[in-house]
Amino acid sequence: MREGYAWVGVSAQRVGVNQLRTWSPARYGSLDVTGAGEFTTDQLSYDIFAQAAAALKARQGADPLGGLEPERLLAIGASQSASRMTTYYNVVLPQATPVFDGYAFVVGSAPTRVGTEPIFQVLSETDVSSPSNRRADSAVFRRWEVAGAAHSGWEGQEYRAPLAVRDLGGAPQYNCTNPPWSRVPLGQVVVAAYGHLARWVADGTVPPTAPYLEFSGTTKARNELGLALGGIQLSQVSVPTALNTGSNSGPSFCLLFGTHRPFDDTQLDALYRNHGSYVSAVDRADAANVASGYILPADAELNQRAAAHSSVGKE
Repeated sequence: MREGYAWVGVSAQRVGVNQLRTWSPARYGSLDVTGAGEFTTDQLSYDIFAQAAAALKARQGADPLGGLEPERLLAIGASQSASRMTTYYNVVLPQATPVFDGYAFVVGSAPTRVGTEPIFQVLSETDVSSPSNRRADSAVFRRWEVAGAAHSGWEGQEYRAPLAVRDLGGAPQYNCTNPPWSRVPLGQVVVAAYGHLARWVADGTVPPTAPYLEFSGTTKARNELGLALGGIQLSQVSVPTALNTGSNSGPSFCLLFGTHRPFDDTQLDALYRNHGSYVSAVDRADAANVASGYILPADAELNQRAAAHSSVGKE
C-alpha cells in the first residue's frame, strides 16, 4: 500500500472458507467451495482464484476496488498457497486464458514449466534445504534466498498474535528447542520483489539476480557466529546483534519459526567499539542492499532508525 498497490485476498480453499463459516455464520455461512460437496479436495480452488482476478478486471456488478482501475494483476502465493499456485501455473494455466500478468511464489515451491509470464520466487533460509534442484534464473524467472530469515518469523507472529486473541481467544504457545522467531525481516525483501515484478511485467525491466545461500556439502555454511553465508544478507545478519537463523525444531510448527538468540554484552562489545560504529555499519549495509535492489529505501530508513534508537555500543 505504501508503494501504491491494492491488495485482494482470495479464500479459495475449504480450510479457509470453513473457518470463516464457523467464525461468522451470519456473514459467511452460505459460502461453499466444494460444488455442494462434489469436489472435496480443492479442485475448484484454481478457478476460484483466477475468476476473482478476472472479476477485478471486468468490474461488472460489485466493484471491490472501489473505483480503482487495475493496471496489472500479480498473483501471490505464500507457503502452502505457493504450492497450490505452482500446480495452477504448471498444469491449469496451459489449458486456460491467462488473467495474471506476473507471479510471486513466497516461502514455497515455484513452477518448473517455462511460460511467458514472469515468475519471482523469494525463499527464507528455512525453505532452502539443499543446494540441488535450484531452477536457474532466466528471462522469465528470478529466485532470491534470504539469509537468517525464517519461513514464519517475528513479523508474522507479531501481526497474528492480537488477531488470534480477538478471533480465537488466545495466541498459541510453542515450546521449541531454540528461542523461536527469527527477527530478520523477510518482508522487506518480499516487497522489493513485488516492485521488481510489477516493473518486469509493465515494461520488461529485468530484476537483479541475487547470490544463493552457501552450502558445505549438504549443510548450510555458517560463519563463526553461526549465521548463514551467502544469499541476500540484510543488515540484521551482516551487522548482527543476535543469532538469527531459519532453523529450529520441536513440536507443532517450530521447524518453521527459525531461531533468535540475542548476543550478550561481551559479544556486542567485541563486534562494535561504540554505538556510532554500529549505526554506521547498519547504514552501509542497508545502502548496499538498496543499491542492489534487495530492499526499498523506506525500509532502509526503518532499519537505520531502529539501529539509532538501540542500546548497542552505548555505555
